[in-house]
Amino acid sequence: MDHSQALSKNVEHVAFARLVRDSTFELMLTSVLLFGVVSIVRWMIGPSPTSRAIPGIYGELWIVGATVGLLLAWLIMSPPGRTSRGHANPAISLAMSHFGVFPAAGVVPYAIAQLLGSIVGVVAARAGWGQDVADPPVVFAVIKPAPLWSAAPLFAAEATGMGLIVFIVGYCLSGPRLALQGPWVVGLLIGLGIALLGTSTGGSLNPARQFGPAVVSGHTDELWVFLAAPMAGAGIAARLLQAFQRRRKLLTHRLCGTHPDDRRLDERSGTAQPVALQVQRLRKEP
Repeated sequence: MDHSQALSKNVEHVAFARLVRDSTFELMLTSVLLFGVVSIVRWMIGPSPTSRAIPGIYGELWIVGATVGLLLAWLIMSPPGRTSRGHANPAISLAMSHFGVFPAAGVVPYAIAQLLGSIVGVVAARAGWGQDVADPPVVFAVIKPAPLWSAAPLFAAEATGMGLIVFIVGYCLSGPRLALQGPWVVGLLIGLGIALLGTSTGGSLNPARQFGPAVVSGHTDELWVFLAAPMAGAGIAARLLQAFQRRRKLLTHRLCGTHPDDRRLDERSGTAQPVALQVQRLRKEP
């Protein structure tokens, strides 16, 4: 085995180990996200002094959206989020793979970890807050669209909403200044989605957001829509953005706006080359 083959084998081993580590972090991030979502719904919409003090469902949804948005931004910027890229959403993982800044082989492991994390977070919230989480109006924070929303318009709304988020986030990640605001942009968009769509579609915009609550509560009638629609919207939006920005590429593969070695985009790069880049160059050599 020559030097290039040994180096290539080592890189493959390291890549697999990193994928396992990062998938584990994604499971953790998504579980914290869903624990937070269920907890927020429990205290903002469920029976509590806080919910009684808020006038009407619209006021509750704006507070829920703002709180979830802040939680998501914090998770993206947390050490596990910086390491794993802070997706916590299978649709975001798919979009990043279309952008070419996330390996396609990582989409399925990430999605599995995120969906499992969703269940873990919901179960943890039930254990932490008791029966009130399972009883109406909380019901494990499962999303229930308005009665007039059939599968077709619900699919279109979820796909469009996720598509807009992917398009805007992708555009932000293509500029150094906007990329540094990535976590806040994601949090703001998700928060607005919850506040504006909460009384109609429910404002999921994340397959993992609905998966855990639906599975644990048993309300899985329209789960396929909440799983498939954001993925479809993310894929379409990523392609549209690529066509719109043919000469611009994403500067970072992380939503927190950093290089792979965790440097901020406004910092100068060092001279050390990643091992993967060394392998690519070795393979090109005769």
